[in-house]
Amino acid sequence: MALEINDANFDELVLKSTKPVLVDFWAEWCGPCRMVGPIVEELANEYGDKAVIGKVNVDHNPNISTNFGIRNIPTILFFKNGVVVDKQVGAVPKANLAAKLNAQM
Repeated sequence: MALEINDANFDELVLKSTKPVLVDFWAEWCGPCRMVGPIVEELANEYGDKAVIGKVNVDHNPNISTNFGIRNIPTILFFKNGVVVDKQVGAVPKANLAAKLNAQM
């Protein structure tokens, strides 16, 4: 299951992670976000201990969204060693997200 990432745990779960991290920025009212959500959950189940997969609700965590310049959702950021190394804006097939995550392994 994807982790719920928020203002309080972002540094610990994302920036300090020694594993690659995928963060899905989403909101409940966002249609495309509801399409991507199940894909993110599948990736969380498949990658298990190899990567950190999480979700940030932009309505509940505006600080994180502002810090990373999130203007459109869904936006998925890929982190490695605490640094953004890739980005995906909009709904895309699972294979696209898996390829970007695999590139960080």
